[in-house]
Amino acid sequence: MKDKLFLLKPDFMDQGRGPYFCPGCAFVEGMLSFYPALRDKIEIDYIDFERPRPLLVAEIGEENQNCPKLVLGENRPVPERVTVHQAKGKYFISEPAEICRYLGSTYGYGVPHD
Repeated sequence: MKDKLFLLKPDFMDQGRGPYFCPGCAFVEGMLSFYPALRDKIEIDYIDFERPRPLLVAEIGEENQNCPKLVLGENRPVPERVTVHQAKGKYFISEPAEICRYLGSTYGYGVPHD
């Protein structure tokens, strides 16, 4: 199973205001624009802002609906300074820089500079 990335679709409305985009999702999307071949190595789901977010809830539960999220598909080594959480028997990463650090380290691309 591939690693599965969940990002919010841009230009969403929140309480009648907007359009908005998610800053954390934009951070990860930036990495994907630098390394477009990475898109073929992972599964990416663009989901709506409104809650509940059924695809994400099905994967890791209602309490873990914030985006971005990377649900790990296989048991792989996790780089230092990447926090992995667990829910519903699956492992996931929540912080944008940590998602990028994992993706870069795992798939052989650049990682965020400290």
